[in-house]
Formats: sequence, structure tokens, C-alpha cells
Amino acid sequence: MDMHPLLQVLFQFAFYYPMVMAFFWMSGGLYYYFRRERHSRPRNDPPLMIDPPFASLLIPCHNEAENLGDTLGAALAQRYPADYEVIAIDDGSSDDTGARLDVLAAKHPRLRVLHLDRNLGKANALRMGALAARSEYLVCIDGDAMLEEHALHWMIWHLVSGNRVGAVTGNPRIRNRSTLLGRLQVAEFSSIIGMIKRAQRVYGRIFTISGVIAGFRRTALHQVGWWSDDMVTEDIDISWRLQRAHWDIRYEPNALCFILMPETLKGLWRQRLRWAQGGVEVMLRHARSLLHWKERRMWGVLLEYVLSVIWAYTMLFIVVLWALGKFIEMPPQLHIASLLPEWHGVILALVCLLQFASSLIIDRRYETQIGRNYFWVIWYPMAYWLISLSTTLVALPKTLLRRRSKRATWTSPDRGIR
Repeated sequence: MDMHPLLQVLFQFAFYYPMVMAFFWMSGGLYYYFRRERHSRPRNDPPLMIDPPFASLLIPCHNEAENLGDTLGAALAQRYPADYEVIAIDDGSSDDTGARLDVLAAKHPRLRVLHLDRNLGKANALRMGALAARSEYLVCIDGDAMLEEHALHWMIWHLVSGNRVGAVTGNPRIRNRSTLLGRLQVAEFSSIIGMIKRAQRVYGRIFTISGVIAGFRRTALHQVGWWSDDMVTEDIDISWRLQRAHWDIRYEPNALCFILMPETLKGLWRQRLRWAQGGVEVMLRHARSLLHWKERRMWGVLLEYVLSVIWAYTMLFIVVLWALGKFIEMPPQLHIASLLPEWHGVILALVCLLQFASSLIIDRRYETQIGRNYFWVIWYPMAYWLISLSTTLVALPKTLLRRRSKRATWTSPDRGIR
């Protein structure tokens, strides 16, 4: 007997959605590369600024004592054509982060340190740093990030290039690659995250800046009310609010920033659950107001995210239906024989490999021998889809049950196996 029509629709959606989106990202990402990157200036020769402004580099820190040397060393070694300051904000650290910052500040006149007496979260630390900054142009990085020496120049160049440029996001690169999870994330940041940002830039709106490296115009931040301290991911929220206020957000792949990522399943789960929860929070906060015609340029971003949530729950429904069929007798129209992929699984795998090949064409410009990390990507589709699916399923009810207006404070993340 034929499958129930509704079940057929769900199966088709579960199959076609990831495949269509993969071609969507590939086409936009490759267009961005061939149109804007392929013949652009090399990374070590950024565009000239006629009158480069004084810049402020903000580094919020919470229990980052082990990473301060690398992070501040790279921040203070920027090859920027004008003067700039580095402001480190110690947000109630329980280790000796504050003491180490004071020692470094005594050695480097360019470095200023702000001490906050308790953990009030990254959004509050960024706001305090922004208020203390002496520049209109702010570049914010995480306390474990290492900037490439020309990154500050590339970021500020975008901010001064147009009066409506409110923010610019850089290109995070993975530092720790000692495990399979680390190598998989190298492929993810180039073939998934980097390509998506390129495509979204082509299509008009970016879902989120990378909070680990982001540049802002202070006027734009002030207009939208700075960062929200009750959002789990302040970077997604500020991206949506800036774009809703008609500020432009740009992506600069030459602004490299080397970061530490989780290399344990527990650490990766916690990080991705926080990301998924942040996406749900932003959707719930902004979705209704985005339905107005004047917000139409954000409709594509909203629709893509809503469809991704629907896809996750569609997969859950299919799995539950298959599991019930193992224990109880189901009507023939609702019977699911197996979850193992057949011909459609092969097609999805080929599309995924095509996406990785496309990203390799783009990414080789920014990192030599990047191709050797792609030996491991055969495992990536299963790992990425399972984690993305699971975290989305958990994030929606967790966000709905989360107490409103609760301040999002720091939690020390997994920074890889040392």
C-alpha cells in the first residue's frame, strides 16, 4: 500500500531541504568569491585609507589567564597605519586574569584594563568597553582569539568606507586541530559558515556576525541600544537589530582571527546548544515585528531559520514514527521500513562533497595546505547534521521555558584538548 500523502510530503521535505540549501549556499558563495575575492588585494596589502582613524580594540575576558599572552600579543602587534588602543575588560574573573592584565598594562602603554567586580556577561563587558573607548570604530574579539596582523586594518577599512556600514564580521579560523572534532570544524568553518556568510552577503542580509571577531560603528550601537544582556548569544541579536535599523553589515574574509574550539563531544554539545538557543531567542523576539513590509529584506533570513527548525522537527517525527513501528503494529500507510539512506542518501552525500570542493576553491586563498584537513570530511555530514538536529530540538523548548529577562552571564567553554 502506498505511503500516506502527508508522510510523503514530510519525507520529500526532509530530503530536499538540505540539498536545496546546499546549492543555495554554494551558488551565493561562489558568486561572492568570483565577483569580489578572486582578484582582490592580497591579505598582507590591505586597501589604503586616506585618513585612517584612531581605532579601539575591545577584548572582554572571563577566566582567560592561560590565553592572555597569545591574544594580547597578537592584538598589540597589529600593523595598522594609525594609532589604536587595546581595552581588555576583566569581567569578574575568578582566576588571576585581572592580575595578569595589570602586569601587561604596565608594560604596554597602548593597553588599558577595566575591572568589573562580578560576572555580568559578555554583553555588559562589551558595553563597558565601548563606553570607555576613545574611538568611533570598535573591533571586538574574544579573550582566546589571535588576530592576524592586518585584521584590524581590514575591519576598520570597511567601517570608514560608507556612512551606513554599522558592522563588519571577520573570518574565524580554527587553531586547535589535534582531534577528529577539531579537523571537522576546520572544514565546517570554511565550507559551511564561511560560505553561508558569503551567500547571505550576496542575498542581502547576514544571519549573524561572528562574535569572536566583529567591528562596529559606535553610533550604530548607540542607536539600537547596545548589546542585549539577556540574550544567550548577543552577536545574533545585535546583528538583527542593526539590520532592522537599516545599518549595513559586511563580511571581510581577509580579516583572519585564529580561535580555540571544543574538541570534546560535551564541549561541542554545550557550544552548539547555546548557538541554537540564541537563534531561537532572536526568532521569538523579532519574528512578529519582521512581518511588516518595511522589514521585508529580513524575510529571507527569517524564513531560512524557520525552515531549519521545521526540518529538525520533521526528522524527529519520522524517527519517532519508525521507532513506534518496531514496538506496535502501525497502519500500512504509516509504516517506515528503515532509516538507513538508500539512493537519496547517496545524492545528499555527493552534494555535500560538492559543497566541500567548492569551499576548497575559495579557502585555499586564506590558508596553505587546507586541503589536507578535507581527508576527514567524509564524517562531517553525519556529525554536523546530527548535532544541528539535536541541538535545535532541545533549544526550542529550553528557550520557551527560560525565564524572561534573565541576565546571560559567562560560562567557561571547552577550549580544546591541550
